[in-house]
Amino acid sequence: MNPMRLFVALLLIGISLAGISGARAEIVEGRDYTVLPHPRPTDSGKNIEVLEFFWYGCPHCYDLHPHIKSWLKTMPKDVSFRYVPAIFRSNWVPGAKVFYALEALAERDKLHDKVYDAIHLDKIDLTKDEVLFDWIAKQGIDRQKFIDAYNSFSVQNQVSRSTQMSKDYHLSGVPALVVDGKYVTSGKMGGTPHDTIKVLGELIEKARKERAAK
Repeated sequence: MNPMRLFVALLLIGISLAGISGARAEIVEGRDYTVLPHPRPTDSGKNIEVLEFFWYGCPHCYDLHPHIKSWLKTMPKDVSFRYVPAIFRSNWVPGAKVFYALEALAERDKLHDKVYDAIHLDKIDLTKDEVLFDWIAKQGIDRQKFIDAYNSFSVQNQVSRSTQMSKDYHLSGVPALVVDGKYVTSGKMGGTPHDTIKVLGELIEKARKERAAK
């Protein structure tokens, strides 16, 4: 074949393959997400609800967290997001109590990332009360106020609700993202954290179209 013709042919093949690889792949139920057998009620009103079920001790949750934070900066206006500490075992309870206690003290935004870092980077065992309370004091939070919140009836109620929600949403692990009380995807199903965020976007669009069709 003429060298020029061969070059043109290879160029066209390359363009064709690039188009195929760049095409938007459809998400597939069972591979990229699951559908809850019974949709759960949402608390987001007209907005599409996104819940992230997590555990501070989970390395996959820690890996996904920066991607969630970046996504939150560009989150669509018709979407509402909420963190929910999952509880599958008794040793997950302290993490949930930390989350809700910080929320009660209006310190969650300040310390949410630091709790993750303390566990995964500094290897601090925050499931031990005295270790946790000492660490909290070092973050500039009043130790006794935190202890009171940590052991409060309100936090205990929220922990009970998280335990029930972890069952109601048929979760098998974390991180798990629930879209509009119906669709569930996770870091494992989505591949990389970047893939998980892409699937999240697709599920939001799916929920948006379904709402519009009603």
